[in-house]
Amino acid sequence: MKKDYWILLLFIIAKFALQYSLISPEYELHRDEYLHLDQANHLAWGYLSVPPVNSWLAWIIKMLGNSIFWVKFFPALFGALTIVLTWKVVEELNGNLFAKVLASLGLLFSVLLRVNMLFQPTSLEIFLWLFIYYSLIKYFNSQQVKWLYIGAIIVGIGILNKYNIAFSLLGLIPALLLTEQRKIFMLPHVYWAALLALIIIFPNLLWQYQNQFPVVHHMKELSERQLVHVDRMDFMKSQILFFAGVIFVIIAGWGALLLYKPFEKYRFFFWSYIFTIILFLFFKAKDYYAIGLYPVYIAFGAVFLGNLFEKGRKRFLKPVSILIPILLFLPLYNVAFPNKSPEYIVSHQSQYKKLGLLRWEDGKDHPLPQDFADMQGWKELAQKVDKEYSRLSKTGKTMVLCDNYGQTGAINYYSKAGVVAVSFNADYINWIDVNKKYKNVIRIKEVSEAGKELKESGSFFEIATLKDSITNPYARERGTAIFSLQGAKININKRIQDEIIEVKNEWK
Repeated sequence: MKKDYWILLLFIIAKFALQYSLISPEYELHRDEYLHLDQANHLAWGYLSVPPVNSWLAWIIKMLGNSIFWVKFFPALFGALTIVLTWKVVEELNGNLFAKVLASLGLLFSVLLRVNMLFQPTSLEIFLWLFIYYSLIKYFNSQQVKWLYIGAIIVGIGILNKYNIAFSLLGLIPALLLTEQRKIFMLPHVYWAALLALIIIFPNLLWQYQNQFPVVHHMKELSERQLVHVDRMDFMKSQILFFAGVIFVIIAGWGALLLYKPFEKYRFFFWSYIFTIILFLFFKAKDYYAIGLYPVYIAFGAVFLGNLFEKGRKRFLKPVSILIPILLFLPLYNVAFPNKSPEYIVSHQSQYKKLGLLRWEDGKDHPLPQDFADMQGWKELAQKVDKEYSRLSKTGKTMVLCDNYGQTGAINYYSKAGVVAVSFNADYINWIDVNKKYKNVIRIKEVSEAGKELKESGSFFEIATLKDSITNPYARERGTAIFSLQGAKININKRIQDEIIEVKNEWK
């Protein structure tokens, strides 16, 4: 093995070591992870919020035992592969060892540490986004059409993983048309490759059609509830913070793409960034949607600086450049990750607030960062539901009906009593078994809705009581109530079926 690759191996080991050490034992899985893991029990070609690839990974995790180790393994793996592929991009651009190390450090000590903590499609998306760019670099370097087809396969897999990757194409197409590389559109192979990508994503398109394109409803709901709170200035600030340690490398990459002769044939990458960011700003996208853009620009910048610092006094800038991402990462290490207890964060609010980490999707500041609060209280909920379920199920079939996917997935993940919770929220609405004759219901209600439950549902059951609630003071779900509804006086199944129809009619 070449010396370079021994160094790359050290980066891979460091990546895995960091990912497994950045989450304090006080934190559980994140609400989104529970939904993604539950998709393994309902494999399909599509879901309401995401395409199917993540469910296939969830199935693998399930086959491996569904332990926390494997849940965290795959995002860490895709983060490590992103470093490896960036290394290969630098290699393809004839970068030296310094350039490879600088680029790898920039990725290692960056927002990717936070992204790669969670089992979500984002980690794989960032890797595939970079792979699309890598395929284009390989094609323009070699003129081998196989790279167009490889790129098409990656596009297909990328769209089956997360639709957001389509923004990479929407940025690339006008950028290519603006430069001399527009001649690529004269090649028949481009359109055959596009057909190949379409064939790969066709099963998901068919699923969307058969289910009345729920992605449209999901995007509308996302826009109304979350994206409406996005501030475009905050979006741009986050772009700087994501890779703060190598922002000078990214800027050097942009400059090199415009002015550095060896990068002339890659100039379309500069315009691709401009077009993609404009699209994100126009649609008021969440800041992390753009993370996949940056690894390739880090590679370009590292190669340029590697050549610039090769001779004369500029050589002394090499160690300085290597130290910058490390030194700038250290203060972020203390605030950007759930490696401090909730008690510590609450007692040190100012350092989190000034970075905007306490602002949630509702546009307000809270005691913990939203992602951290979303990793609290789930085991407590599952244990309390298990206790009541074990008692109620002795008197008849008992449904556990939740308000949101976080509650539902967490109960299903942690339950020791064989509970299969359901909900009208997210994909769970398609997974409710209405063939069982239910006699009892354990109703999980968000704190904002809990006060009305006994009044609205109590008359339908012989016994209706508020049994318990989430008491964890740091949980986003604090106050979520657990209602015990025993001895149905009505046909529960009919009522559930009617509500499913009503919810789905709202999508049309």
